[in-house]
Amino acid sequence: MMNERTCQQRHILVVDDEPLVRQTVQMLLEDDGYVVDEAESGPQALAMFEPGKFDMVFTDYFMPDMKGDQLAAAIKKRSPKQPVVMITAFPGKLTSSNCPLGGVDSFIVKPFEADTLRTAIARFAPR
Repeated sequence: MMNERTCQQRHILVVDDEPLVRQTVQMLLEDDGYVVDEAESGPQALAMFEPGKFDMVFTDYFMPDMKGDQLAAAIKKRSPKQPVVMITAFPGKLTSSNCPLGGVDSFIVKPFEADTLRTAIARFAPR
């Protein structure tokens, strides 16, 4: 169990157009003591995003209005060191497209386990 000070410092943004995915990630992270905000689209996430506000951003790739790599690039433009991890069910399509996914630090493949989220946080947003 995390101490109260750590919980207050860790703030994560979860972006996915599928409510069940957002809620699952939120539940897993909140069980570990993180503060979680969720957005259902890239534009909504950008409206919530402020440099320094979030320790980590998890985003889906395939979303209407703005794909996850576009969101990641916009976030990195505002805050170049912001960790952004993409959660996707189709990593092969992304890596085989030969399109660089600027702004994306790593991938998590759906379905995933809570430990996969924890590992990403420890790697890209360590304390």
